[in-house]
Amino acid sequence: MHLTPTELERLTIYTAADLARRYLSKGIRLAHPEAVALLADELLTFARLGHTHSAIISHASTILTAAQVEPGVAHMLKTFSVEVSMAEGTKLITVFDPIAPAPDDPIPGEVIPASGEIEINAGRAARSLMVLNTGDRTIQVRSHAHFFEVNPALSFDREAAFGMRLDRPSGGGERFDPGIEKEVVLVPYGGKRIVHGFAGLTEGPIEGGLAAALKTAKARGYME
Repeated sequence: MHLTPTELERLTIYTAADLARRYLSKGIRLAHPEAVALLADELLTFARLGHTHSAIISHASTILTAAQVEPGVAHMLKTFSVEVSMAEGTKLITVFDPIAPAPDDPIPGEVIPASGEIEINAGRAARSLMVLNTGDRTIQVRSHAHFFEVNPALSFDREAAFGMRLDRPSGGGERFDPGIEKEVVLVPYGGKRIVHGFAGLTEGPIEGGLAAALKTAKARGYME
């Protein structure tokens, strides 16, 4: 017997769907691939029975419930498409929300914060510095930039900022407008305390690296 690629795919779908039905009969909730296989198999069969496009769409939402699939699977199937054979030829059927999520069903990838407040950079020795933008345009500094190496148009005590960054949440930052002095709070880097990149003034461990970084900063005009 010679089978076309489409026929081979149909047999694969049926095999996976049969496994899904076996799991359901034993009270096992379906994973995403098993749920997809069962939905596809049911809609392909329903189409072969001669049902209309609208009837196939309506039938899709009656096949599985949130209680029959693993938590989060319903949200992973916001849209579902399958090519079915109908009297007028092959058609692509697209179904939206074929499985209605339960009210407490988790959304894959969502961030669930703990209750209460979290103190960022807890226990780190903070330091306040006054910063003046001597340039003619606004300067943005991101939260994890090595403050010692920020734009040379920012005037402040750079030596005091060595090995430190803004005391801001990851992804945040500070905006410095021209001619306006602003106070910022810095905290020491954590982890291995090795700095690479930025303006290239440090390029190595913070510990023991201040003297070389100061020399490089002065040579490049970042400080007098």
